Amino acid sequence: MRLPLYQVDAFTERRFAGNPAAICPLPKWLPDATLQAIAAENNLAETAYFVAEPDGYRLRWFTPAVEVDLCGHATLAAAYVLMNCLGFGGDQVTFHSRSGPLTVAHSGEMFTLDFPSRPGERRPIDPAITAALGATPMEILAARDTMCVLATAAEVKALQPDMTALKQLEPWALIVTAPGDDCDFVSRFFAPKQGIDEDPVTGSAHCTLTPYWAARLGKTNLFARQVSPRGGELWCEDRGDRVRISGHGALYLTGFIEVD
Repeated sequence: MRLPLYQVDAFTERRFAGNPAAICPLPKWLPDATLQAIAAENNLAETAYFVAEPDGYRLRWFTPAVEVDLCGHATLAAAYVLMNCLGFGGDQVTFHSRSGPLTVAHSGEMFTLDFPSRPGERRPIDPAITAALGATPMEILAARDTMCVLATAAEVKALQPDMTALKQLEPWALIVTAPGDDCDFVSRFFAPKQGIDEDPVTGSAHCTLTPYWAARLGKTNLFARQVSPRGGELWCEDRGDRVRISGHGALYLTGFIEVD
């Protein structure tokens, strides 16, 4: 079986930056083991699949190791492929997912995700997290991901976590964040338990970052940078129980894969 495959760099205007996602449109669902095997073969942070439904598309995301419940950059990339490569006629698409309905609106060169807000709850400073990160957070908050707040952007950029130690910790993944120098806030994202040591740009993390920084800075519209080696830019809006996360995309690859 020959299937189309696209690779889009998300949350960036230029190739070789942002977060690369593989997008594989399907006429119908393949076995889960096949979906996971394709994702492992692609060896990107996420491979996303979608199948048309009467009122939108069913969307699923896989790391090289596991299926995940929410992914921002691959959702943006899926909308990019539909609107720029597959002739989707509208300026908004609805994806149905394990995290409920997710819409992506397209205006100019910008894609805007409407995602659930996931504010974190404060937790005591965990010495195991401190040791694994090599830095002492000012605050720790837990949602799906555990968020560690540092004092400066320089500290976030300088982190060299012990990935083996992080993999042994309880949190699903770690967000590390601080106030930005040329933006409202910066972040990095580490998920070695999910097969991703460092994710280049993580839309879903901003479901937790956005409500925190909106409350701390007293503003609902925020400009963020994820300061991984590839880097990415996100425009975020706190809307109570939802967040809007906007960014660009850049098409890198189009082709086909062969599946038995």
